[in-house]
Amino acid sequence: MAVEPVFTPKGELWNIYICLLVAPYYFTWNAFWGFWASFFWTNCIGISLSYHRNLSHKSFKLPKSLEYLFAYFGLHAAQGDPIFWVSIHRYHHQFTDSDRDPHSPIEGFWFSHMTWIFQHSRLREKCGKRNNVMDLQNQAYYRFIYLLGFRIALETHLSFAVNSVCHTWGKRPWNTKDLSKNNWVVNILGHGEGWHNNHHAFEFSACLELEWWQLDMPWYVIKLLEHFGLATDVKVPTEIQKLKMSYVTPNEFHQREKDC
Repeated sequence: MAVEPVFTPKGELWNIYICLLVAPYYFTWNAFWGFWASFFWTNCIGISLSYHRNLSHKSFKLPKSLEYLFAYFGLHAAQGDPIFWVSIHRYHHQFTDSDRDPHSPIEGFWFSHMTWIFQHSRLREKCGKRNNVMDLQNQAYYRFIYLLGFRIALETHLSFAVNSVCHTWGKRPWNTKDLSKNNWVVNILGHGEGWHNNHHAFEFSACLELEWWQLDMPWYVIKLLEHFGLATDVKVPTEIQKLKMSYVTPNEFHQREKDC
């Protein structure tokens, strides 16, 4: 049975364009060379070599290990998963510059350039189902690789949520001079990063789990690495440091300091 991929590049495009607005303010030469390296692997290898020549047109064959790896690179170009991309491209060649071409300039230059991406229902009307990519549909790897696309989008928005949600909604157990808050909803998907007020209170700490019930997956990994001597100089807040950041009166602080 054919599986309809639900990941398309439009969501990631918005993220990219937002990042482009602020990119000039964060220019470094390391980032510049990193850009060209990632551009080579995602566009040259992932899109041109894999999505286009190998998967769409079958211009050559690769060992499956390389075929799948290069397709994975293409996923990171944020142009959609292989089934989506290949299906659209094959329909383009089948109906080039006709009413059924998914992105022909006969409907306008900007339509062919990018706005076609945002008209998902229209693509279905033009092209129908993805029945021209059964060679990919029959391979489990391609049926489920779009989930990696969801992962990219999820990771991006989780990072954004720490900056927005965790400075807007939640609890502030520590007396920080900012708006940071602990948000358990963000923490469920964020593997511990939702304890954001904990982090701002003790930004040096490798552990964000300051209560027994606060799950912090990276901290457990760090402890495992420390156990084997692979992580060293692991910093956590002392009881005195916690007292200083807690909501207590000076007298309470001095009494608890003596108890410590």
